[in-house]
Amino acid sequence: MQRGMSGNLEKAVALLKTGGFTLAAVGGGDNITSREKGVKPLLNLLDGRKNLRGFSAADKVIGKAAAFLYVLLSPEEIYADVISAPALEVLERYGIKIRYGVLADAIRNRDNTGFCPMETAVLNDADPESALVHIREKLRKITAASP
Repeated sequence: MQRGMSGNLEKAVALLKTGGFTLAAVGGGDNITSREKGVKPLLNLLDGRKNLRGFSAADKVIGKAAAFLYVLLSPEEIYADVISAPALEVLERYGIKIRYGVLADAIRNRDNTGFCPMETAVLNDADPESALVHIREKLRKITAASP
């Protein structure tokens, strides 16, 4: 537990670390968890027309793409095990409180052979709406390319 964490953020971090989740959010007596990787859990929330207003969220890895999605979801605060510098800048710009374990220059892809494709897809985006378009476009391309 980090000093100054709210009760909901403490609970979300505990769920993340002990439940094997990639995302955990706690708020209003409700828990939202996911084991899906990447930005999929956040897109699923958006697609389900859910938001995280009043929630505290904990996430394994937050790159710039995930940061823009969090802006659209509007949580009160977030904890990330790992966050990229561009993601931190996005969250701070939109006034979302953030705590993190490791600050990285950028998020690497799963093979560690380059940058995360989602991070690259939103590299030049300055707002969440344009980022969402680029994230969905990149996911379509990745899905179409996989066997």
